[in-house]
Amino acid sequence: MSNEFSTKGAYVTGGEFTRDTNYIQDRIVADSRPEAFAAGEPQSSIGHPQAGLGEGAQLWPVEAGRYRLVAARACPWANRTLIVRRLLGLEDAISVALPGPTHDARSWTFDLDEGGKDPVLGTERVQENYFKRFADYPRGITVPAIVDIPTGAVVTNDYPQITWDFSTQWKEFHREGAPNLIPEGSLEEMLPLIKRIFTEVNNGVYRAGFAGGQQAYNDAYDRLFTTLDYLEERLETRRFLMGDHITEADIRLFTTLARFDPVYHGHFKANRNKLTDMPNLWGYARDLFQTPGFGDTTDFEQIKAHYYVVHEDINPTQIVPKGPDLSNWLESHGREELATSGPFLDGTAPDEVRPEERVTAGHNPLYPA
Repeated sequence: MSNEFSTKGAYVTGGEFTRDTNYIQDRIVADSRPEAFAAGEPQSSIGHPQAGLGEGAQLWPVEAGRYRLVAARACPWANRTLIVRRLLGLEDAISVALPGPTHDARSWTFDLDEGGKDPVLGTERVQENYFKRFADYPRGITVPAIVDIPTGAVVTNDYPQITWDFSTQWKEFHREGAPNLIPEGSLEEMLPLIKRIFTEVNNGVYRAGFAGGQQAYNDAYDRLFTTLDYLEERLETRRFLMGDHITEADIRLFTTLARFDPVYHGHFKANRNKLTDMPNLWGYARDLFQTPGFGDTTDFEQIKAHYYVVHEDINPTQIVPKGPDLSNWLESHGREELATSGPFLDGTAPDEVRPEERVTAGHNPLYPA
């Protein structure tokens, strides 16, 4: 990684870590008339299945084959989109670009592809696709991002909204048996839970890891484990966060749990205990991991490479640890005994992962070397 574009100083800036949540709020929707969103819910850090239109945002039409999802497996926010895309069967409608796990201050790169370029977009960095839309885009070059293939320009990187829209706006292209991840009548309870998970867990690990002072770290650590204790108790009597069936809430929690022991426990100093020390959360995480769509989109080697190499502020040597042993993700969990039906309500599990989208052998216990 070139020193000229080092990430040093980009993550730990002093005091409490604050995430920039100003994203490109354009939406890809089934009905692209602005008036269709006039009565929608206001913008928020977690998005909303009935979100309104953000100020200055544009609406783009749902169109199979037009858009490409750029989603690095290493990134938890991008991993969510890979899970939802696979559960709903959107592979034919929305193609995927998979950047490599490490990047410099400029952006994620397509270094895993032949010639170091995405075969569809023809770019070396997702930064180029942002600049095709906004010259010298001033904010973070983030994934996931959805790119308009004909122009090569980014449409949106509003990750809290993207997965809601996959469920609600892309229904025409859902596979037969696609699960309903937003069950009717669940939102009143689910949205506050998702908000707490985002604030205290998804972003909480970053607030601990990127804290620039002891008090900021202490506060983040305490808030993180208070919420993990709450979730541990919640999952004692229910298979998934909302009951018998997998919902959007589970997808949002899973991607943090999958990274907890390999990265957050040590690298981000979230070390009161490991995930494996919390029996309900650990059983729940294994249950999801062993469910098609979750574990088969998780690349532990890319996850470790990303955090330990990119975050020079907290790991200046860029040494990537060999451990932990992850074979225990395949151990029996027994959590089906907490439910009266399968994990997808009236839906079914997706088919096998397409060969071209399979996690590299040796990067995941589902695909041994």
